[in-house]
Amino acid sequence: MHVLYLLNISNPDRLSADSGWIFADLLAPALADAGAEVTVAAPAPAGDDRCGYHQTKVPGTKYRARFSADVDELVALIRTEKPDVVVANQVEEAPAIRTALLEAGSNALLAGYGHYLPFSFTGGGQLMVDPSLNDAGLGRPVLLAFAAGLAACDRVMVHSATAASWVSAAAARMTVDLGERLRVVPAPRDERLVRDPATTQPAPGTAIGIYNHRLYAHYGTGQFVDLARNLVASGTVGLRVMDLFGQRRAERKGLDDSPERMRDQLAALPHVQVVSDRGDRVRYKNLLAGARFGIAPFRSGCPWSMSVIDCQGMGLPVISPRLGWLAEHIDPELRFATPAEAVVLAERLATDDEFHAVHAKRAHASTADFTPALVATRYLEAIS
Repeated sequence: MHVLYLLNISNPDRLSADSGWIFADLLAPALADAGAEVTVAAPAPAGDDRCGYHQTKVPGTKYRARFSADVDELVALIRTEKPDVVVANQVEEAPAIRTALLEAGSNALLAGYGHYLPFSFTGGGQLMVDPSLNDAGLGRPVLLAFAAGLAACDRVMVHSATAASWVSAAAARMTVDLGERLRVVPAPRDERLVRDPATTQPAPGTAIGIYNHRLYAHYGTGQFVDLARNLVASGTVGLRVMDLFGQRRAERKGLDDSPERMRDQLAALPHVQVVSDRGDRVRYKNLLAGARFGIAPFRSGCPWSMSVIDCQGMGLPVISPRLGWLAEHIDPELRFATPAEAVVLAERLATDDEFHAVHAKRAHASTADFTPALVATRYLEAIS
């Protein structure tokens, strides 16, 4: 099976902050191990030497990534590669890819991966556009483009059961019949970020909670800033906040400068370290290893979080608001509804070694089904 994997990369200057690229970089070699031939078409290569690579342009903004597919380039690529399967990691591009397949005379299966969903649902079932994609009122056009992409795909893959229920509900509201095309295929964990908690000792000094998520306002970072003030007030817990982006391109900051603003607010708080892995996975692992527990984001439309899996694979329990996929995946004992509940959980993880050990073991075990080999098997089953 020859898989042509079409990958948008939003942050080529800091690939370690682009979860879509990390996913492809981990998955492509595992697909090759399973016998597939893989070509990655992206602004930067992913995978290993067995994977083919076709360089594409970096889209100037997240909207260009959804609305500026080059059909001529796609036709030429399909004719050259002659794939059996084309994977659209940007579902909104699927109609353009279907057009290119038609023009190229290819009968390749078209699979879309809902890596990022441009919508969420409220507790009352109201469909909400993603605020991060709603500049100049573009949220609804993006949502409709996503629905068109679903209609164009032969398979639709999503990370989680939560994402599957959301995609099914959104598709039904927009009269797209998914039939039997929807599959749940989680993202692979990074085996470089796996540590058995039974073999580790607590780091000396103040217990550190790590927040390793993008600092966009739409991730609920403002709520985390408020929580951070409460968490560090007693002195029992310190915080380590990851600055994943570093210096972003002007085009990206022009659309949303909230990561820089949130970073500055957090850096001004006492007992809060703002640190960077500088794109180095070894340094990132060491920063995680020095923490006692992780903190999930407050993003309401969260269908998956690779950063949560990173923590759990390292044996770090993660405390979480009851939102989206987090409510599906995080241990019920570690979910909170109020800041006060979060503080109690954090302080207990910091001081109660038995409670911490139980949840460290559970966190580590929760990632066991996300090895690249197991995910590659599910991926190939989904596109067969």
